[in-house]
Amino acid sequence: MARTPSNMLPLGTTLPQVELPDGAGDLYNISANLGTNGLAVMFICNHCPFVLHIADFLAPLSRQLSQLGIGCVAISSNDVVNHPEDSPEYMVAFAAKHDFPFPYLYDETQAVAKAFEAACTPDFYLFDGDKKLVYRGQLDNSRPGNDAPVDGHDLLTAAHALAQKEPISTEQKPSLGCNIKWKE
Repeated sequence: MARTPSNMLPLGTTLPQVELPDGAGDLYNISANLGTNGLAVMFICNHCPFVLHIADFLAPLSRQLSQLGIGCVAISSNDVVNHPEDSPEYMVAFAAKHDFPFPYLYDETQAVAKAFEAACTPDFYLFDGDKKLVYRGQLDNSRPGNDAPVDGHDLLTAAHALAQKEPISTEQKPSLGCNIKWKE
C-alpha cells in the first residue's frame, strides 16, 4: 500500500461541474447534493486499507454534516480493469454494507479526480454554499495501525466553522492514503 498525501487543491477553487453515475448507473449532478452551507466531496474506493479504516464512520459523518446544512457525496476514480474490486457492482455492495446515506459515484474516465487534483483515497474536500473550496485534506489523525480515534476532527472542525460563518483555518493537513489507481 503506497502512502500518498493529498495534492491540496488551492482554497477558493470553484466546485467543478460534475455529473457521474452511481454503481447502479443512475446519474447524479453533485451540485444537487449541495446543502445550504456547502458540500463535502470524498474520494474513496472499496479496497484501500485507509478507506476501510474509516468506512464505518462515513455514514455518521454524513449525518453530522447534514445537521450542519452540508451535503455529501463520495467518488471512486480507480482503474477497475486492474482493480476489479473497485468496480461499480462492488461499489453498490460497499455502500450498502456501510449504510451510506449519500451517493457513491463512479468516475470511469478519471476526469473528475483530475479536476479535483485528487491523489489518494481517502481525500476530502469541503465547499461552502457558494461552491468555493474552504477545506481540503485529512479527515482526522487516525490511520491504520495507530491508536488515534476515527472521529473526523479536522473535517468536522472546518464544517462547524463553515456552518457558524466563522473563519476556517488555512492550516490544513493533507490526507494520507493509497494512491488513486490511474489508468495506464
